[in-house]
Amino acid sequence: MKYKCLVFDHDDTTVNSTAKIHFPSFVEFLKIYRPGASYTLDDYVKYNFDPGILPFFTQMCGFSEEELVKEQEFWADYASRHVADAFAGIKEIMDRQKAQGGYIAVVSHSLADNILRDYAHNCLPKPDMIFGWEQPKEERKPSPYPLFKLMETYNLKPEEMLVIDDLKPGLIMSRAAGVPFAGAGWCFDIPENEKYMRENADFYFKTVKELADHCK
Repeated sequence: MKYKCLVFDHDDTTVNSTAKIHFPSFVEFLKIYRPGASYTLDDYVKYNFDPGILPFFTQMCGFSEEELVKEQEFWADYASRHVADAFAGIKEIMDRQKAQGGYIAVVSHSLADNILRDYAHNCLPKPDMIFGWEQPKEERKPSPYPLFKLMETYNLKPEEMLVIDDLKPGLIMSRAAGVPFAGAGWCFDIPENEKYMRENADFYFKTVKELADHCK
């Protein structure tokens, strides 16, 4: 077992959720609160990566604090009624990790209940720990808190873990905790995002198979 603990992001790393859930929810929200605005899926993914989802919503979409709350509620309701499919090969990686006695953790900006529902839908092994959006703000990524908590709970060294994520907050979190980071590049083809990850991640995998081979 190469890593004792694999730390997975959820959206667009484990499940194909932005295209199926988050972007459609955003489009429906815009129809109500910004009927003249129009963004493509690639726009949404690009801006979610840089400058990040909150600056995208506030600076580019112009959402007020009140509208941010409404968008969060709208998204939570939409997400609760839709389920995302896991990427082919993810289940095999997780099953192998658990069969070898390793740990699986999830650090995500999605809600833990939705993560567990997606895992059950895709017959993925139940994570040993989940750090989702319901965590206090100071305990959400990019805070390194989840990684330090995993180290403390399972007596892990940083090099015994691998963070797998498609966005910057996961990279920032891993750097702050000294944990190796793998960029997940199998969901979208956004050249700017890929360039940044290739230049800054310890590893970058364009396919799930590349991750599987690395973790053997």
